Amino acid sequence: MSRFKASKFRHTEARPPRREAWIGGIRAGSVTSYGNNVKASCCWIAFNAEASGVLGIVPLECEDGGKRTVSQLCCHSDVVTDFDFSPFDQLLLATGSADETVKVWRLPQSSQDIPRGAGLTLGPGGGPVDMLQFHPTADGILASGTGKRVTIWDMEQQQPLTVLDSHRDQLQSLAWKRDGSLLGTSCKDKKLRIFDPRVSPAASQSVLGHENNKDSRLLWIGSSDCLISIGFSQMREREVKLWDMRRFSGAMLTMALDTSPGAAISLYDADTGLLVMAGKGENLLYCFEVAPTQPALTQVTQCRTEGSTRGLATVPRLALDVMACEVLRVLQLTDTALVPVSYVVPRKSVQDFHEDLFPDCTGMLPATGAQAWWAGDSQQVGRVSLHPARRPTETFTSPIIACTWLQAANTSPTIGTGPTSTDTDTNADQSEGSGYSSPSSLASPGSATTSLSASTGPSSGFASSPSQKSLQSILGPSSRFRHAQGRVLHRDTHLTNLRGLSLTTPGECDGFCANHQFVALPLLSAGGQIAILELSKPGRLPDTAIPSIQNSVAVTDLFWDPFDPQRLAVAGEDAKIRLWRIPQGGLQETLQEPEAVLQGHTEKIYSIRFHPMASDLLVSSSYDMTVRIWELSTGREALCLQGHTDQIFSLAWSPDGKKLATVSKDGRLRLYEPRRSPLPQQEGPGPEGARGARLVWVCGGDYLLVSGFDSRSERRILLYQAQALPKGPLSVLGLDVAPSTLLPFYDEDTSVVFLTGKGDTRVFLYEVTPEPPYFLECNSFTSSEPHKGFIFLPKTVCEVREVEFARALRLGQSTLEPVAFHVPRVKKDYFQDDIYPPTRVWWEPALSASAWLSGEDRQQRRASLQPTDMTPVSQAPKEAPARKFVPAAVYLEEKSDEQKKEELLSAMVARLGNREDPLPQDSFEGVDEDEWD
Repeated sequence: MSRFKASKFRHTEARPPRREAWIGGIRAGSVTSYGNNVKASCCWIAFNAEASGVLGIVPLECEDGGKRTVSQLCCHSDVVTDFDFSPFDQLLLATGSADETVKVWRLPQSSQDIPRGAGLTLGPGGGPVDMLQFHPTADGILASGTGKRVTIWDMEQQQPLTVLDSHRDQLQSLAWKRDGSLLGTSCKDKKLRIFDPRVSPAASQSVLGHENNKDSRLLWIGSSDCLISIGFSQMREREVKLWDMRRFSGAMLTMALDTSPGAAISLYDADTGLLVMAGKGENLLYCFEVAPTQPALTQVTQCRTEGSTRGLATVPRLALDVMACEVLRVLQLTDTALVPVSYVVPRKSVQDFHEDLFPDCTGMLPATGAQAWWAGDSQQVGRVSLHPARRPTETFTSPIIACTWLQAANTSPTIGTGPTSTDTDTNADQSEGSGYSSPSSLASPGSATTSLSASTGPSSGFASSPSQKSLQSILGPSSRFRHAQGRVLHRDTHLTNLRGLSLTTPGECDGFCANHQFVALPLLSAGGQIAILELSKPGRLPDTAIPSIQNSVAVTDLFWDPFDPQRLAVAGEDAKIRLWRIPQGGLQETLQEPEAVLQGHTEKIYSIRFHPMASDLLVSSSYDMTVRIWELSTGREALCLQGHTDQIFSLAWSPDGKKLATVSKDGRLRLYEPRRSPLPQQEGPGPEGARGARLVWVCGGDYLLVSGFDSRSERRILLYQAQALPKGPLSVLGLDVAPSTLLPFYDEDTSVVFLTGKGDTRVFLYEVTPEPPYFLECNSFTSSEPHKGFIFLPKTVCEVREVEFARALRLGQSTLEPVAFHVPRVKKDYFQDDIYPPTRVWWEPALSASAWLSGEDRQQRRASLQPTDMTPVSQAPKEAPARKFVPAAVYLEEKSDEQKKEELLSAMVARLGNREDPLPQDSFEGVDEDEWD
């Protein structure tokens, strides 16, 4: 691009498609890796599926207006970290995994041709494979990044050509130069390195790239000596830098983008010079034109999408719609769809081929082989025209993996003379259904542990649905709450003008607490003040100070007594627990003296919880590594549990009150029977990350659900069988990457778990089942601004007439808003007894503290939520099925056109009324002539 010549791409438009053009029916995985999570060839699209070790496979184009079939490729026994399509053989796919192996697959021409397994396996390589990239000019060469080294593989010989191990820290990206001579890398030690693999395994050049060691990417600008790097500055700003390896001591150009925390996925098209970037978890696509000769980086356009980005890929140029002036197509991977975004240059004539927009591009016939390239052959791939009439028809089949259908025809792998067919045959079963044939592991959240071991092996190949006759067989089990909706109630129910809130409570605390009468909010002022507000008195709070509890020390956790709604337990940094009693009409003056003070811990307390069955019984955990159970009626410490070696993140009573579970920073889950032993009954492995964790009992107390982090700070939930903790989790489900710990709330009546964190805007909903796939995804709730806390109220406050099954309080910057979760139902006049089973009478204790401590066990009674004037929907009268077809007699008795006109005219005249009737204005009285003066 000349300095004074306008770019032909300056008017490029990003055109997101309508929803009908999305590739839906998928469940994308939330893999924390350095890969782009989605790649495309001229035939297939591959993306990270939700199940561990599984890729989703879908055709790039649908033939004859049909719908695509989403299949799964079960590749590895662990997470698929990166994958890449061969630039020459459009059916050749390489996958890398945390199981330390690289596998190469030949995808079939259609989804019916199921391969037996991987064509070849490379490794194991001494660590998880982090990134993969095929060589741009030679067939059979693959670069893989593992830890601190890059291995250049000769796939035909299944041996490494060389290993580049000059890195001092974790690799973050690698990129081949377009001519195949050099390879560049970015590393966590903040350096960019250039290698000439055929000359030396040591880096020929290196330079300090970005000042922050967060995820960085490196791209070559075509075959030139210039590069692009994307990373973070010392101030944590995302930035783009242009480099010239001939003057590699410093960047030619540095441009700051924004302060978003997500790692940037960057795609560069060498033929147009367009650079597309998006942050993981964001919905904004940037498009820049790169001019390294000036140097310049000019923003062309930006596009805001509906869904958040999980991955990004470009479609090969030979697959573009050139007659529509489509110069670039980007595939955005979201949670539930693949969204193709077309970049189009508007032209007046769309019937002509525009040579200036579409110069000859790199073809798909390799210039050389692996051994020839290693010996010094530097031939370049021939260029081909994109003109529809001059487009090449030959295809290439790599000899690395013998193609099964070619072997059946007794034909050796070679360059073909005609186009490879990509038609997808459909059988009668498939034609009967509509939508996508999506396996359960793609369409619904499943077990990353059990779903693979139950039916598929690490190299079992494709596993697509053979029939669409049954929707459940296609999509797998689905939750009856999958259409649940959350909505913020009317502003009249809000508490507003909240001032001076403390937003720095420990991570083990929910931030505030509420029952059906009061809400307790820690304040920022000195002395550990706590505001007590009545939910029955919504509205704007006065600007003046309101009566509060003077706790005297900073609050670490607080909890309402479920059996005494006026009693609040507050844990402080002074290792004491104070019990406060709120007057019946709310606070009228500041409370300074607690009802009781519990002392026994020697260090700051983490969290406190009341017993679910026994009155006057409280449990607490502390920095002194002990868990203590208090009898409140006497103010004494009844039991002290030992066995923890590090910080206790969370504790929870079992629903029957017999057991107590904890999760701690040492990565262990512990299960206690406090009345039997002060030591844990059993232990098991917990979440890997040490940033925080929570746990809750589910499925009637037979299972434990734990929310935490993995080693790469991805938030995930784990399901354990309570009686088999040493065996590890039954299922693991990754959700997203965020800094705050997920706070779980479990509704025992519906088996729905709600998960959100402080500072989040999204609440995840899953129905938990004791059978695979264990987690059934439901609609999530999203708010417009981050919440500082999210607390659920007792079941009895739900409006059953509106089919509301849960209600929460959302704490904003200065507001407290009720959020109702309901299920859409047609027959709302009836009581939905399938959603509202008899609920536990949580407000009545089953026994006293002394009785429980002496060994007694009792259960609370249950009560129906059914209003007296409503009939259960199970007893509603059956409606007669409506006729689907109109009888032939109706058509025989149809009126003629003349009869229809006559009836229409008569009806119109009847509506006009009698024309001889006086008009209303005729009855009005006038004024005398002299009154006009």
